[in-house]
Amino acid sequence: MNVPVFLWVNFLVMYYVVQSNIYSDPEHERVFSVLEELGYTYERYELKPETASIIPQTDRHDIFVYGSVKLCRLAKANISWYPGSFYGGNHQYEVYAPYYGEHLLNAKAEVFAFGKEITWKEGEEKFIKPYADAKVFTGKVFAEAEWKDFVYESLAQPRTPLLHAETKVQASPVQHLISEARVWIIGNQIIQSVYYRFHGDQPFQKQVSPDGLEFVQQMITRFTIADAYVMDIGHTPDGWKIVEINCINSAGLYSSDPRPIFRALDLYFS
Repeated sequence: MNVPVFLWVNFLVMYYVVQSNIYSDPEHERVFSVLEELGYTYERYELKPETASIIPQTDRHDIFVYGSVKLCRLAKANISWYPGSFYGGNHQYEVYAPYYGEHLLNAKAEVFAFGKEITWKEGEEKFIKPYADAKVFTGKVFAEAEWKDFVYESLAQPRTPLLHAETKVQASPVQHLISEARVWIIGNQIIQSVYYRFHGDQPFQKQVSPDGLEFVQQMITRFTIADAYVMDIGHTPDGWKIVEINCINSAGLYSSDPRPIFRALDLYFS
């Protein structure tokens, strides 16, 4: 269900810097055709391993970046860009957790250093993921022995310089999920939503249920993460919960229609 909240009238179109070399997301390439269809000015930006700063082919400052976490992190250094990149800030669990409380799926999460020993109960499993950079490793459910092996191997033979003994990770009790959805929020209003995962034998649904979107609207009134962000929600036996908050600059599209998202971005920030 999409909630129309803006009249699509453009007075000044922003400049978009979109990463070109993202091959892990088959939906990413759609961004370029959508920007062309909307008549928005953009450039394809190839982010190389050695890239240390983002230098676009323009001297404009009304820039929005879209791509990988690394692109968004580097773009954050360009403080004159507006809106630029929303990376970091209120997106961190320790910042928003006090406001959302029991409405978080991982309300009992623990944040700790990757190399730190943690306490396990006999036979316990934990859902563990990176705290700040989701691309450092793939978050999933770990048993105690599996986690300890993963930590030992990762520290012995690092696959990325971002994963080391002091890298922050987040662990929470395993929760039962029925379905998961992504919701785009701009100017404290819901712009777009899409289911991205169904668990077990749950039937496919195209539109996110009204009660799910109503839950998001209630959460929006509790705390403002940023002028634009993405909220992932999960349907549980105890109702809807916030799975996590994501930076809109690096949030994958899944099967959503990007047009309302980019139209809302352009109108709101222009």
